[in-house]
Amino acid sequence: MSLDSDLRELARIPLFGALEYEARRLLAFSAETRILRRDDILFRKAEASDGGYFLLAGELEIDGGDGLARKIRPPTLIGELALITDTQRPATVIAKSPSTVLKIPRQLFQRILKEHPRSAMQTRTLIETRLTAFARDLGDARNRNFLDVTT
Repeated sequence: MSLDSDLRELARIPLFGALEYEARRLLAFSAETRILRRDDILFRKAEASDGGYFLLAGELEIDGGDGLARKIRPPTLIGELALITDTQRPATVIAKSPSTVLKIPRQLFQRILKEHPRSAMQTRTLIETRLTAFARDLGDARNRNFLDVTT
């Protein structure tokens, strides 16, 4: 794939779409391209994460150990939270066909946000919006699933 096509694909992901063009260009240029063969393991459940992966081509399977493996196709960001904070991998990811991913180390993503303050602010706004929606949805679910016992 070319840098231009990588940039177009990255822009389809909301987190990367929040980045300015030059920040996204630095991300695409600096990320490590990894080629996976069928049945290669990208990472295993409970491993320490050091960043995310962007699926450019192929098909991967996410297996969280609950018996409900799911297949993912491009364009998909895997490990979004790992771009921002230390965490453990919640699942094992295996290539189900020859696949190409961009490995985006946390250090690279944080460097980009530091060097591009506008991108950092737009990313912060995106995450803030998502967290607010998550908190609202969680509250709604709690209200639907719990009875008020104060009567």
